[in-house]
Amino acid sequence: MKLLLACLMLLVAGQTSGAELFHAQGEMAGEPGVDSVLLQSRLTAADRPNEQRGITGAPGVARFVLDRGTADTTITTPWARAESANDFIVRQLVRGLNSDIRYRYRLEFGANETQTQMGPARWFRTLPGARSNSRLSFLMFNCMGWGQYMDGYGNRQPYDGPDKMLGYPTLVKMQAYADSHFFICAGDCVYYDTPKQAIARKLPELRIKWQQQFAMPRLVQFVGSMGSFWMKDDHDFRYDDGDRSGTTEPLPELGIRVFKEQMPVVPREDFDRVTYRTARMAKHVQLWFLEGRDYRSPNEMPDGPDKTMWGVEQRTWLQRTLRESDATWKLIVTPTPMVGPDMDKKRDNHTNSRGFRHEGTQFFAWLQQTGVRNVVLLTGDRHWQYHSIHPTGVPEFACGSLSRENAVGDPPGPGTEGSTDPQRQVDQKFVSSKQDGGFLRVVVDEKASLGIELINQEGIILYSNESTPRL
Repeated sequence: MKLLLACLMLLVAGQTSGAELFHAQGEMAGEPGVDSVLLQSRLTAADRPNEQRGITGAPGVARFVLDRGTADTTITTPWARAESANDFIVRQLVRGLNSDIRYRYRLEFGANETQTQMGPARWFRTLPGARSNSRLSFLMFNCMGWGQYMDGYGNRQPYDGPDKMLGYPTLVKMQAYADSHFFICAGDCVYYDTPKQAIARKLPELRIKWQQQFAMPRLVQFVGSMGSFWMKDDHDFRYDDGDRSGTTEPLPELGIRVFKEQMPVVPREDFDRVTYRTARMAKHVQLWFLEGRDYRSPNEMPDGPDKTMWGVEQRTWLQRTLRESDATWKLIVTPTPMVGPDMDKKRDNHTNSRGFRHEGTQFFAWLQQTGVRNVVLLTGDRHWQYHSIHPTGVPEFACGSLSRENAVGDPPGPGTEGSTDPQRQVDQKFVSSKQDGGFLRVVVDEKASLGIELINQEGIILYSNESTPRL
């Protein structure tokens, strides 16, 4: 079994045992657009984690070679250098692509431009665009929990299957949907603050968390199979429920910087760009990706008109772009819930009575007043899956945590003591009742029918909902 695992890890990394330069974390295709994509890889000196569970980076050069599965129409990017200042990550923005095409791409890399090798094929798909009523589908997950999966902590037990070193079993089931246009990780990609004996505070420690996570063979394979949109939440920003206050490390500026360094969210040449954004996927679908950490007021601040999770600029942008959109469905991806219910002992999100509820309530009222219709919330953060409907009629779907080891069983529901909805104002259509990993799948067909499925770690569809737009 150990020999089989070692061989698979080498195969996923696209190397032979005699190579001196590797790309152990594979490749990523971030922010796929109608005619563009952000491609990324990291050159490494080894094909697997070291004793500190990180992977040492290595200097060199790299570029990407793209085609449509044949060598007839090839695009080759310029050479880029992998340098220590960027953790040896190479990221390149590719433009001039065609819409709704599945592209193959490979990493060409080496110590210099004359001694190179080619990595294995990876894939992504461009978006159909606003003029196309083509079918669109995507997946969503969050809260991977590497420490919980590998080592466990508290009363949580680690994964103990013989395939443990390959990574999260849920990813195997997600590969069944490899024809999806893209996937979304809605936050908590890594956990800086777990386990307690290995809390990351300084830059090298933060980087190790990303290296150990993204070298897992199943994650390398899955991330390389389709395009991706990445978001951050508290654990991959600072620590549990982290805001911008206090001097506990990592400090906010470092958390923001490292996320942009590690994830293909912004081009290297536009590094200071904000990470909240919207993307028109197809005629019937537009997505908004919200930032919940960079601009928030202190969690301990009394709730009211001046307390904000989004910040004035982001909130103004969100409302303006929602009103401007003529997409049939307006899907808002938020790292933390707005409907829930959640545990009311928290002060971290829009559902909590001592949290940011005022801003959330005002937003739902704004949707009603302006007549912006067909808004659907897709949320991460909560470690269970659910479909709930706000009293104003706005639905929210929670994708749950990717791994069972990081999931929560018996979550709070409407009318339960200690929940954010003791008066049963939320109409909860479904909630997962046991500790289980999983993901969410969205399909919008040519006739604008919206289908959302909540799928567990074994690939079983626990709940499905189909909606037609309100005219």
